[in-house]
Parts: sequence; structure tokens; C-alpha cells
Amino acid sequence: MTNRPSASQKSNVGRSEPLACRPWKAALPPQKILAIRLQALGDTVITLPYLQSLNARLPSTEIDFLTREEFADIPKNLTTFRHVYMIGGGQSPALQLASAVRLLPRLRAEGYDVVLDLQRNRVSRLVGFLLSPKSFAEFDRFSPATAGERTRRAIESLRLPSIGDGIVAVSVKDGLRGERILKDAGADESNDLIVLNPAGSFVTKSWPLGNYVRFAQLWREGVSADAQFLILGLESLAPKGNFLREHLGKGVINLAGKTSASEALNILRKTRLVLTEDSGLMHMAWVAGVPTLALFGSSLSAWSRPLGKASTCLSSADLECGECLEPICKWGDVRCLTRYSPEFVVDQARRLLRV
Repeated sequence: MTNRPSASQKSNVGRSEPLACRPWKAALPPQKILAIRLQALGDTVITLPYLQSLNARLPSTEIDFLTREEFADIPKNLTTFRHVYMIGGGQSPALQLASAVRLLPRLRAEGYDVVLDLQRNRVSRLVGFLLSPKSFAEFDRFSPATAGERTRRAIESLRLPSIGDGIVAVSVKDGLRGERILKDAGADESNDLIVLNPAGSFVTKSWPLGNYVRFAQLWREGVSADAQFLILGLESLAPKGNFLREHLGKGVINLAGKTSASEALNILRKTRLVLTEDSGLMHMAWVAGVPTLALFGSSLSAWSRPLGKASTCLSSADLECGECLEPICKWGDVRCLTRYSPEFVVDQARRLLRV
């Protein structure tokens, strides 16, 4: 799950903040680049297609990645990086800093030409400063643009070969990772596999579970009678998965809490559609190149929406009270989400898939 800004942080959107940058000036491309993103899962995942685009344009350059231990599984299983370095400390900034300091001698020995700070906090800035690279760039934390776009801008500011829009499906090392788990759970390759992801972190980010049930029924009635519906992600989603299975039958596969992040990413690549609320799995879906229909309630779509031509975001930006970032709806009915009927969402999904 991604760490999204609190209501008190909403005023930071659009705030001007000086960014440090030293573009690459040498005629030859850099030999080694270190990219840093320390939190959270979804925000870490967002950086990956852009770094893969950079890697494709600099085939002779080695790109390494620094992140926190709990978010390293997916980067470690991509073809993009030579090494993935990890710091510990959990959510404690002090312990993260201590872990980063212990890692510094190893990082300094690499002699990085470029440091790309896609986190821009105290830990990442200290690491970048002490590595003394020839070139560096920082992530803009507050511009009213998506995290993906701000990542792209940071990379482009280095003045290396342009990565374009940077939106490419990430490449995994093991294309079969997680496939056995999916097959053992009863997935049929001949049927459509649709991900239902009711993973909103609080009420104002959550579409009613009954609507997911009706969406699935309508999908079977009008699009694919044999469609199967998949629940992936954190173990906390398992009860919702059980609810969906009770109402939809054996066509629901509940893998909540049963896969690693990299296994879930690879399983997503085998699905036809992801219907999702704002969560880390949502970012994994569009990064994997899967058609993604996102339901945004109180979330800031300017920062968080999925990107690319294969994504649609139904946000609350058009409402006066929209994108409030509040955990409780002041109207008591979460109207920013409940206004979207299952019939309407099915129609949007069909438009996205062109079926």
C-alpha cells in the first residue's frame, strides 16, 4: 500500500520548493547510476518503468537501486538493475539513517557517476551528498503532477538521452514467478481473469463490496460468462475476498496474503483487467502494462492516478468536496464513489478494453 499525503499535507500540493540538480555534461554516458526510492511500495513501483526506459537508452550504463528492505522484492526481480541495495530501520527515520550510514562504504566503493534521488528526504539526500557524484538530480515532492511525471522530470533534468513518456511495462527476470500459485488456486488459462481490488485504506477510498459483486455478475452476463475473479495483495484483504467468494461462487480466487510482491506483479501480467481502489497493487497493475480501471474517492488524482493509455481513473476531482483526503465522509455517504454504479463501471471497463 502507498503512503498518501494526509489532509494536513494537502496544502503542500503546488508549493514551490528549490530542487538541486547537476546535469551530466560529459560526452560519453555515465558508467554507473544509483537511483534511490525508499518508500512506499506503490511509490517505489512507480519509479520502475521510468528507470527501465532510462536503462534501455543507456545500454552500457549500470543502474543500481537503493530502497528499504520491505520494498526490495520487486526491484530485485527485475532485469533493470545490476544491484539492489537495501536499508533497514522500518518506519523509523533515525534507524533508517543509521542503516544507510552503515551501507555507505559499500556504496562509495562503487564510484557512482550519477545519483538520482527519487525520494528527497533526509536519508536520501545525505547518501547522495556523501557519494559525491559528478551529476545528480532530485525528485519534486510537491508539484501538482503525478509521481510518475515527477519521476520522469527528475530523470530528464540529468540531460541524458530522453526517456519520452517513460511508460513501459517492466521486465521481470522470471516470467513464471507466481504462476504455480495461480494454477494451484484453480485459475483456468482459457477464461478471462479479472482482478477485483477493494483495497482502499479507509472508508472514503472504498467502493461498496456489494458493488464489486454486482460488477462481477454483470461482467459474466454481458462480457464473459466464464470469467474468474482474483483477489491479490495483503492478507488484510482476505475477509473481503471471502465475502466475494460467498456471493459469486467458485469463480473467485482469493490469493490475498498468499504471494510475495514480485509474485503478485507477475500474476497481474496474466490478467485481463484490474478494477481497483487507490493502493500499491493499483500501481503494480499499470506498471505491469495491465488495463487498469481505478476508483478514486478522497485520493488526490493529480498525485496518485494510474498512467498510460491502458488506464482509466474515475476520480472525485469534479466535486466541490472531492479529493478531500479525509478518512470519514462529511456527508456520511461517500458520494464521490457511491455515485458510480456497477453498470456504469462495467461500461467504463468495456470502453477501456474496447469490448
